[in-house]
Formats: sequence, structure tokens, C-alpha cells
Amino acid sequence: MSATTSEHDLFEVLDASDFTFTRRAWVDAAPARVYDLVSDVSAIGRWSPDASDVTFDLGAGPRVGAWFSGRNHKDGRRWTTRSQVVRADPGAAFAFVVGGAEDGIVHWSWAFHPRGRGTVVEQSWQLLRLDRVLGTTRGDLDTLRDYMTDSVESTLLSLARWIAEAPAG
Repeated sequence: MSATTSEHDLFEVLDASDFTFTRRAWVDAAPARVYDLVSDVSAIGRWSPDASDVTFDLGAGPRVGAWFSGRNHKDGRRWTTRSQVVRADPGAAFAFVVGGAEDGIVHWSWAFHPRGRGTVVEQSWQLLRLDRVLGTTRGDLDTLRDYMTDSVESTLLSLARWIAEAPAG
């Protein structure tokens, strides 16, 4: 929180760019393998605590412009999102925007950096615009960002564990 805002500030005075974070984890696999796992959105449920039943639209795949749907859950609520791939650089980066590139609400990105025999996986979350469905005060949005930070940390740990336990393929 800055000196000019408080947790009770209303939606109208907030700046979406205040709500972003990046987390990193080392995994025991080459960047190309990690990219293949992450860009296969149908596998997200293996390591994400909040997403399931994620599938690319018929005929789509991990390429810029492709759309996919997924189910999410939090605090007993469930909903479906539509997302569009905005970056797909095999072995280097994968990103999508919930709601689509033109008018999306959240940008998710993954970057893969070789480190020793493995990869540093960097996952970022950035709120692109404010929407009342996410909260109406700074406190609401701080809580959402903190929740998503915990979710990403869990996701990265689960991904690293899954890679360590799964046979290379």
C-alpha cells in the first residue's frame, strides 16, 4: 500500500498495475521439457490447486491466438474462464490472458531459464484491468493478489515435485 492509498480505497481510485507478482522455482528438467508440460494446458490440474478441466478449443494448441477454457474454484465457488495464448516460445516462454488479448483481465506468464542441469521456472501474475468481480476495494484486491501468490507458490512446488517423480518423456 502506498502512502496515498488505504485498504478501504474504492475501486475507482485504484490502479491495476499495483496488483502483480512473480515467483520462481528450480526444477530438475530442461527448459524445453518444462515448456512442453506448462504449455499443455490440459495438465494444469496436475499442479495447480485452483484449476481443473482445462482444454484447448477443438483444433487449437499452444500457439499465439489459441483459446482454451478451464474450471476454477476458490472458497467453495466454481467458475469457468476463457483464456487466449499471447506468447508461445518453445523452451523459453508461455503466456495467456484470461478474457482474451483484447480485453483481458489477468495476464499469466511463464518463463524458463536454464540453470545447471535444470530450469528456473518463473511464473508471473498481473492484473490488467479492474473488474468488480475481483473486488471493490484495495483490501479485496490485496487479498486476491496474496491468494494468487500462495497459489502460484503451491503450483511451482507441485510442478517441481511432479517433474522429480515423473519419468522423463
